[in-house]
Parts: sequence; structure tokens; C-alpha cells
Amino acid sequence: MRRRTAQVVPCIALATAFVSGCGSDTSYKNEPRPPAPIVITASINRDAVAVSPKRFGAGPITLIVTNQTNTSQRVTLESADKAGSGPGLKQETAPISPRDTATLKADVKPGRYTVHVRGDGIAAARLRVGAERASAQNDLLQP
Repeated sequence: MRRRTAQVVPCIALATAFVSGCGSDTSYKNEPRPPAPIVITASINRDAVAVSPKRFGAGPITLIVTNQTNTSQRVTLESADKAGSGPGLKQETAPISPRDTATLKADVKPGRYTVHVRGDGIAAARLRVGAERASAQNDLLQP
């Protein structure tokens, strides 16, 4: 029994020294999480696209759109700021059948945006995105 203990103790000491040295040369900066995603709702009717809320802070959003018209529609979320003033955003949904819904996810930066459909008959909705929302660092149960 003593012989086995005499062999095991140096192995444990060597393993402890090896493991304690792992990662000691690296410095890891714990970056805060991005803001929690928020849900923005929109509806398309025969006159206009309506969006709620129209003002919110920058960060990830989920745009849920319902088509209340009698024809299929595609919705586009697009930055409306002057060209060259920052990275532009343009995302489009697949065709949305009448009385159906679609979802569009985006990470919006501060600025102005439009939510519109193709054609001139339906007025676009305008959004204003302010400063970035607070980090979700300390929020529980985040994806």
C-alpha cells in the first residue's frame, strides 16, 4: 500500500502543477452582452404600413408583420439616413399571404428607418432608433 501511495502522490502533484498553469498567461475581458431583443409589431392595410412602437433604442429587434390586405405583400426594413452616413440596412421578408404573418430579425443602429411594401399605393411607416438599449448582462433566462 505504501508503494502505491508513493507512486500516486508525485503524479497528483505534477498534474496539479500542470493544471494550475493552464490559462494563466491569457487575459480574458468579459464583454457585456448585447441588449435583449425587443418585439416590434407591424400591420399592412390597404392605405399604409403601421408600426408600434415607432421609437426605441438600438439593438436586436424582431419585427412581426401581419398582412391585412387581399394581396400578397413583401415588407422591407430599410435605413433612411443619407447615403454614406453609416452602414445601410435593407432586409426583406418573403411574400406574406393575405391574412398571414411574417417575422424579420435585425440588429438596428441609431438612425431613421422605413418599413414599406412594393408599389406606391401603401404609405411607408417611419421609425426612429435612438441610442443603444442597456445590456442584457444581468438579465436571467436570456437565449
